Amino acid sequence: MSAADVVIIASGGANIASLQFALQRLGADSRVSADSEQIREASHVILPGVGAAADAMSRLRQKNLDTLIPSLQQPVLGICLGMQLLFEASEEGQAQCLGIIPGLANRFAAARGRPVPHMGWNTLSIERPNGLRAGDYAYFVHSYALPAGAATIAITQYGDPFSACVQWRNFYGAQFHPERSAKVGARLLRNFLEL
Repeated sequence: MSAADVVIIASGGANIASLQFALQRLGADSRVSADSEQIREASHVILPGVGAAADAMSRLRQKNLDTLIPSLQQPVLGICLGMQLLFEASEEGQAQCLGIIPGLANRFAAARGRPVPHMGWNTLSIERPNGLRAGDYAYFVHSYALPAGAATIAITQYGDPFSACVQWRNFYGAQFHPERSAKVGARLLRNFLEL
């Protein structure tokens, strides 16, 4: 794939370099951009995210990307906070998100032996066929999560079950970090690039 095929939205995420390396290992170059035309013309778009939902939405609004992203027709992948931003809202900062997928991201309830943020490897349970396998391990770092719903294609558990992967029309999401999830993450990215 050429550099123009995959655009990573410049949303202030700290994991962009490692995501680009993960894509390079699959033979896909990418560019980081907040330019509406470059995003609209890309064959695949990735919305990464690290940080707080309200801050991330503020950055997207400043660049008018909050109206562009929901209108995209090509495959779009939200990663971690980027997945949460695809939904209607987040309890984090009472953020109104992109509103593409119905649902609200809720903060994990801390409990003995279950600190927040949730950091570590979890196994996936498959709700709908998606190229991942039951029992696959993926690496998570997050304090907020989406309950299972109509868009959920894979779940995992941290106290209560939550959405690990979602799909809604041409919008896909991974709550885990594929760039840190070894072979499972590479398979998820490869499957996305092949859409």
